[in-house]
Amino acid sequence: MRKILLFIILFYPVFIASGQAVDDSIKDGNQYYTDEKYQDAIRVYEWVLNEGFVAPELYYNLGNTYFKSNNMTLALLNYERAKLLDPGNEDIDYNLELARSFVIDETEAVPVFFLTQWHSSMVNMFSGNIWAIISMVSFVFLLLVLSGYLYTRKYSIKKLSFWIGVLLLYVTVSSFVFALNDRQRVLHPGTALVSASSVTVESSPDESGTDLFLVHEGTKVFIKERIGDWTRIRLSDGKTGWLPSGSIIEI
Repeated sequence: MRKILLFIILFYPVFIASGQAVDDSIKDGNQYYTDEKYQDAIRVYEWVLNEGFVAPELYYNLGNTYFKSNNMTLALLNYERAKLLDPGNEDIDYNLELARSFVIDETEAVPVFFLTQWHSSMVNMFSGNIWAIISMVSFVFLLLVLSGYLYTRKYSIKKLSFWIGVLLLYVTVSSFVFALNDRQRVLHPGTALVSASSVTVESSPDESGTDLFLVHEGTKVFIKERIGDWTRIRLSDGKTGWLPSGSIIEI
């Protein structure tokens, strides 16, 4: 216990100073952006991210700065990362679609099974943290309702408590699953953007494979497999193939 208190006493000022430095840097970055000093803003925002401070607003601001610098690939990358952390943000969605309009390749997405689409829309309704809070709150109410069910002698109250408990159990489990899915989606999105101006997708993980099709910078791909320096990707329209791992940036 004494060691823990000593650690807090010694390092708490360091944590405060570090947090203050980050806040000041973000303000500097915002001012650079306002003054149209985009390279300085990029440098500051990237420094904050390298320090381990991550937030959807930070990725969003960095995406806007790259957009103003006409670097659409890195703008898309940061908008996509911001969307992972805050999937329901309309500003992120708007700017992401605007940046996508500059991408050469246009692919039509394969229709998704309606249950899968429903599940994804539910997960994206809130962030993982919000779903976790909903799960914990509903679990607390579930315990209270369960207590009422066990200790009351009135049949009508028991019946009402039972059905409310079933509903709360469903909400608890569902929101917990949504929180886990959101965390998995953020940590392992399995998507990437093509960073090369153009790259030929091959039929096998080597240069002697058959040329299948061409993809251009900014195209979003789904990562399916890696072998050596090659990555098997899938486009949203279902096309698959292999391309050099160095030609994509993982989201």
